[in-house]
Amino acid sequence: MTIRHILNAKGRDILTVLPSASVADAARMLCERKIGALPIIEEGGRLAGILSERDVVRLVVSHGAEGLSKTVSEVMTRDVVTGREEMTLNEAMEAMTRGRFRHLPICDEDRLVGIISIGDAVKRRIEDVEREAEELRTYIHAG
Repeated sequence: MTIRHILNAKGRDILTVLPSASVADAARMLCERKIGALPIIEEGGRLAGILSERDVVRLVVSHGAEGLSKTVSEVMTRDVVTGREEMTLNEAMEAMTRGRFRHLPICDEDRLVGIISIGDAVKRRIEDVEREAEELRTYIHAG
């Protein structure tokens, strides 16, 4: 199972924000859309970073509510681990587990083409296990 299969099934719509946006606006987007991270896209479409709920919490703890007036570029994670559509689900899950993050932007060269979350990966893994169990039940009953 590749990431391409997951993106084709879940869709490729990506909510992004510019580096110049305020953290307050980005946090509002996270809350309203019930998502955990926003890819940060520079003009021209290049991935510049990612802002996660964890980044917002760290900011508020260290700077208080005033920190929300900072720009996303001041707070975002810049060294973003990215994936490719050709990656297997296992490779993506391993990268997220090893790096201790829950969102993996998927890029083709510099261009962002999707994002998967650990929730997407777990959902797909559960679907695979359920399908395999049903196939085994069918095989046993047919024999």
